[in-house]
Amino acid sequence: MNGFDERMLNGMGVFAAIVDAGTFAAAGEQLEMSQPGVSRAVARLEARLGIRLFDRTTRAISLTDEGRRFYEQVMPLMAGLEEAAATAAGGATAVRGRLRVNVDPFFSRLVLGPRLGSFMARYPELQLDLVTRDQLGDMVADGFDLAVRFGNPASSSLVYRRLLDSRMATVASPAYLKKHGRPLTPQELDRGSSHVCIDFRNPETGKPFSWEFHRKRKKIEIWPGARLTVNDAGTLLSACLAGYGIAQIMTLGSEALLASGKLVELFPDWPDEHFPLYALHPSRHHPPAKTRAFLDFVISLAQEARDAG
Repeated sequence: MNGFDERMLNGMGVFAAIVDAGTFAAAGEQLEMSQPGVSRAVARLEARLGIRLFDRTTRAISLTDEGRRFYEQVMPLMAGLEEAAATAAGGATAVRGRLRVNVDPFFSRLVLGPRLGSFMARYPELQLDLVTRDQLGDMVADGFDLAVRFGNPASSSLVYRRLLDSRMATVASPAYLKKHGRPLTPQELDRGSSHVCIDFRNPETGKPFSWEFHRKRKKIEIWPGARLTVNDAGTLLSACLAGYGIAQIMTLGSEALLASGKLVELFPDWPDEHFPLYALHPSRHHPPAKTRAFLDFVISLAQEARDAG
């Protein structure tokens, strides 16, 4: 590769904007460039690098393997330049620009959403693009700066930080127990049981989660084979509260329901199963100020949630 110059820097900025925006046209609008101008900037950058950055079809674009690696390398540099420019300009804060975050819907609705106003007020020069969805997906290809997800991370290429562990509880409503009776052991819920269970779908595999029960070093795993499977925590909770069936839930956000008796924990003698919440970001370099600010905010919310639990 030949020397680094302003044209190449501009090309890198256009490249990053395309990944963030998802299409050449959207990047052009964001940068106030024509679509042919965007295409030319990418073509020049590809020629300088000697690699193809995008696979293009008539309907969509996607990063090539080389493009993904380049993105992972170049984004920390672009973020560092942006932060350095903000600092050099004497701005009131370096927390500025666009931040794209992938968030678990349950955490977003329960913990994050009610507090977003205070975060946005603290950083008036920040544009936050918050995307709630069931799956993490490909953080780099989808242009995410940060993700907040339940479950153990599958990808070793991401930097991740454990934020909290929510205890799992197997619960039913008093109405269900009055009609069906109370199971005495977890094994009574296994496939073929007369009890009605509600399964929760694992978004990564598309199959229902198994039900696990932990007590110190002892573990039981069962598969209820429920007739009803859901992929939304709110639906799971409302169906359980209505008396339809037994469910496994995170105690995070359900403390009041358990304390009031609206939900009954069936196996309090199996108290040691937990489900983790992680923050993830794609670069092992020091994250930019906007990412650090949001990460600190989420860490503080997780601390409050742990204290409340």
